[in-house]
Amino acid sequence: MREKENVVEMNEAIIAGKKALNSMKAAKETLSSAGNWGVWDMLGGGLFVDMIKHSKLDDAQEKLQDAKFQLQIFQCELKDVELPYHLGVEISDFLTFADFFFDGIIADWLVQSRINDAKEELENAIPQVEGMVENLQKWEKQLMLGKEAER
Repeated sequence: MREKENVVEMNEAIIAGKKALNSMKAAKETLSSAGNWGVWDMLGGGLFVDMIKHSKLDDAQEKLQDAKFQLQIFQCELKDVELPYHLGVEISDFLTFADFFFDGIIADWLVQSRINDAKEELENAIPQVEGMVENLQKWEKQLMLGKEAER
C-alpha cells in the first residue's frame, strides 16, 4: 500500500478508535450509575429505586450496543491499515460479552453481578483500545515525518 493511502487509512482507524473509546467510557459511566441504584435496590429501595435502576440499565444496554458497533467499525478500519507489527489485542472478547450481558436477567443480585462484570470488561478493554489508538497515532506521525524527510 502506498504511504499516502496508509496515512489516510490510519487516520480513519484513529478516528474510529476514538469514537469506540468514547462509547465505551459512556457505557462504563452508565453502568456505574446503574450499579449504584442497584445497591439501593438490594437494600430495599422500593418501586421508585427499582424503576430508576431499570431505566439506567436500559440506557446502559443502548450504550453497550453503541460501543459494540463502534468497536466493530474500529476493527474494520484496523484491517485497512498496514501496520509495522500486529497490535496483538483482540476486541472480540468484549463484543461477545456485550452480546450476552442482558440476556436472562432474573434477580437483583444477578443484575448487580452482571453490572460489575460489564464494568470490569470495559475497564480491561478501554486501556487496550487506548493503547491501540496511541500506537496508530505514533505510526501515523512517523509516516508523516518520513514523507517530510523525502521532500
